[in-house]
Amino acid sequence: MPFQTPITVKEAIDDIHSKKYLLPAIQRELVWAPEQIERLFDSLMRDYPIGSFLFWYVEKSRSQDFQFYEFIREFHQRDSRHNAKANVDGEADIIAILDGQQRLTSLYLGLRGSYAFKEAKKRWDNDAAFPARKLHLNLLKRYAGEEELDLKYDFAFLTEQEAKQRNGEDYFWFRVGEILGFKEHYEVNNYLIANGLMNRPAEKSIFANRTLFKLFSVIHEERVINYFLEKNEALDKVLNIFVRINSAGTPLSYSDLLLSIASASWKERDAREEIIGFVGEISRIGDGFDFSKDFVLKTSLVLCDLPDIAFKVDNFNKKNMLTIEQRWEEITKAIRLTISLVAGYGYNRDTLTSSYALIPIAYYLLKTGAPDNFVQAGRYRTERDKINRWLTLSLLKRTFSGTPDNVLRPVRQVIDKTHDSFPLSHIIDELRGKPKSLTFNEDEIDNLFKYNYASHYTFATLAVLYPTLDFRNKFHIDHIHPRSSFTKRKLDARGIPDEKIDFYLDNFDLLANLQLLEGVPNMEKSGKRFDEWLAEVYETDQAKRDFMARHYIPDVDLSLENFAEFIGERKRLMVAEFERLLKL
Repeated sequence: MPFQTPITVKEAIDDIHSKKYLLPAIQRELVWAPEQIERLFDSLMRDYPIGSFLFWYVEKSRSQDFQFYEFIREFHQRDSRHNAKANVDGEADIIAILDGQQRLTSLYLGLRGSYAFKEAKKRWDNDAAFPARKLHLNLLKRYAGEEELDLKYDFAFLTEQEAKQRNGEDYFWFRVGEILGFKEHYEVNNYLIANGLMNRPAEKSIFANRTLFKLFSVIHEERVINYFLEKNEALDKVLNIFVRINSAGTPLSYSDLLLSIASASWKERDAREEIIGFVGEISRIGDGFDFSKDFVLKTSLVLCDLPDIAFKVDNFNKKNMLTIEQRWEEITKAIRLTISLVAGYGYNRDTLTSSYALIPIAYYLLKTGAPDNFVQAGRYRTERDKINRWLTLSLLKRTFSGTPDNVLRPVRQVIDKTHDSFPLSHIIDELRGKPKSLTFNEDEIDNLFKYNYASHYTFATLAVLYPTLDFRNKFHIDHIHPRSSFTKRKLDARGIPDEKIDFYLDNFDLLANLQLLEGVPNMEKSGKRFDEWLAEVYETDQAKRDFMARHYIPDVDLSLENFAEFIGERKRLMVAEFERLLKL
């Protein structure tokens, strides 16, 4: 497997674009963030080595024996993360990338593609939160950001509008992909002159000249792509090479290795397409989740009753992979039903803090052969309530943090032995007194009140207090006393003494001032004073008392001026209910 004659970045990009270079099914998808791509281009510009590559030569006559995928061309964090399956019906032989896919994909996205990542503080279901960005290089000034990043050149993924808006005295953003259109050195000069970059102060003109000529050189002239070419077409050997390369450090997760071997071992199905497609499907259930291959593959190991469920290469043998393939339909049915059930409890990507807490649920549903109507049918109400209680307890106790296998194994044994009904009490007994116990003491209950509005654990904590709610309706986490009231200026205007203001500002966002309220009433309540809203919505004393009882509202003066007593009394009511429900 000798080194081949190195090639230029331009040659590599052209071969990707023409689909001469493809990816074998054992390869994972793009995992590099924009910052890593920017650093790669900075390394090229500074003549730093970017590592060697390993290519796999497959003759046309053998290309139909394997599954190949194209490089991703326009990456979208929500909608386009998966590589398209390649058509290998042509006459040409194939070069598949065994090592270097992340770097080559990054080079392609920087030069010919785009990268759409979510903007902060925008919703995942908002299309405008994912504008397409292309890689740009500032031609007037070196990188001036965080020193610890040790960057010289200022690369950034920008929208076309951002690039125009940010141009000025110290910035001229050159779209990096334009360099592919330059064929000769004089074209670099032409660009610099046409855009007035040679009329800038001498220091900036010199920097622009050197920077753009260097970019031209590292893309078109310097042979920086050093690669080995493997010509052995035995898949077992290729897989061993791939695993050896990618397990030397930590560039691949164990789930990637498992997916690699599944791709090589499954007989009737395309493992990569099935597993990645299923991850996307279940992540779209309800309000949306963020499941991974790790979750699906770990669940598969557990549901197939394989004795060792650890992510170890030794467990990724052909026998286990074939077992998963043979049981794939029942595995996916159980997982799909589990996610639908959990979505009905009101959970989503923001509030489900551990996907591993769902694995025992899926195992139970598979063992009992739960029907498709398990989520809706009244006859299963008691079972659904027990499962919901398991989920709440395990999330709040962070049962699956650390070493989840130490919980999954004994819980699986309990369910395997006792699954006429969901064996919540047996699971509690099994874990009682152990580091991952599901019972709460007084200190742990008190710690629940430290969760604030933005915490991922707040929904599960509040859900404990509302066991009868039908979460298929939309419930929001609501500030009882509206958060808009809690500014120093507004509190001063209400006559709140200075010595009390710190208490108001420290507590308004915490659990004791939060409740679960249906979406429409929550929007109608909005920024209204709580005492006024309560009197407006609930006209009879009985209706008002019922609301207060459901939401643990104390029978005290509910004006903002009495906020300190309200918080103290509501916490007392909530603690009593937590102790009843969680001390077990």
